[in-house]
Amino acid sequence: MHTNEIDRRLSIAPMMDHTDKHFRYFMRLLSKHVVLYTEMITTGALIHGDRKRFLDFNEIEHPLAIQLGGNNPDDLATCAQIAEDEGYDEVNLNIGCPSDRVQNGQFGACLMSNTELVSDCVNKIQAAVKTPVTVKTRIGIDDQDSYAFLENFITTVSEAGCNTFIIHARKAILSGLSPKQNREIPPLNYERVYKIKQQFPLLNITINGGFTDLVQIKSQLEHVDGVMVGRAAYQNPFMLVEADKLLYEDDSPLPTREEILGEFKDYAVEQIDSGLNIKSLTRHIIGLYQGQAGARHYRRMLSDAMPKDINAIQFLDKIIHSVSRTPS
Repeated sequence: MHTNEIDRRLSIAPMMDHTDKHFRYFMRLLSKHVVLYTEMITTGALIHGDRKRFLDFNEIEHPLAIQLGGNNPDDLATCAQIAEDEGYDEVNLNIGCPSDRVQNGQFGACLMSNTELVSDCVNKIQAAVKTPVTVKTRIGIDDQDSYAFLENFITTVSEAGCNTFIIHARKAILSGLSPKQNREIPPLNYERVYKIKQQFPLLNITINGGFTDLVQIKSQLEHVDGVMVGRAAYQNPFMLVEADKLLYEDDSPLPTREEILGEFKDYAVEQIDSGLNIKSLTRHIIGLYQGQAGARHYRRMLSDAMPKDINAIQFLDKIIHSVSRTPS
């Protein structure tokens, strides 16, 4: 079993169509310490697809984990080796996604019912890399949602060599609910995750599901080793600005929204010069002024088409100038 030196007090969940390298760069401007995750990348896409596009990241993003989706132990081991060679700090196996597409590929949450296969996958990955191997899962699926079911899953997979589990504290319902509904309808059961931590004190247990502010997150650390947040970080990213101070005892000066925007603009200049479309960048920062005076104006400016008489950088400058004149 490989040692795990990543500080997991707070991490940002892998989110399809959201957690690309530009969003992760933006997150790192808010916190130096939170663990960042790629979107889920399937083994087939990584082995046969545009590898550079899937794997590319900025050095600022560390600590950075890659999340893999698949069910073939050899393919997962191959992809883990590729990720390790690229410099990723963790390989995470998705045993939690309930989408139809993922189920049709027979991976994600439906693998919870095939504990032996998950163990084989973890074992093969562990043998292939020195990088920490982690599993993101649910508390159960469909009618397999007893504590005994989860306990057996954790026992078996940890014996295969996984010492870190990120547990979304809801079960997944594999038919009849969309992925969005699966994040909202099955009830949260934090107590079950706490009980797993109590029963397996030597494992690193991170809890996921429903967390929206840092005070709430910090209180969870009395029960588990870490907290993962997803949509809240995307919709209200500035909630993270005090994470380093509150969770990691880092007293570095806190950046303002305007300073973050300025730094993101510098990054955007480089990306646009290399041919990236401005909207691929600005879509990630729409929530920066959530809850502030002028937030609606800021969102509208970012969402509107860029005027034809200005270039991308002038467009960003105009937005920064506009919000810097709006009282907080």
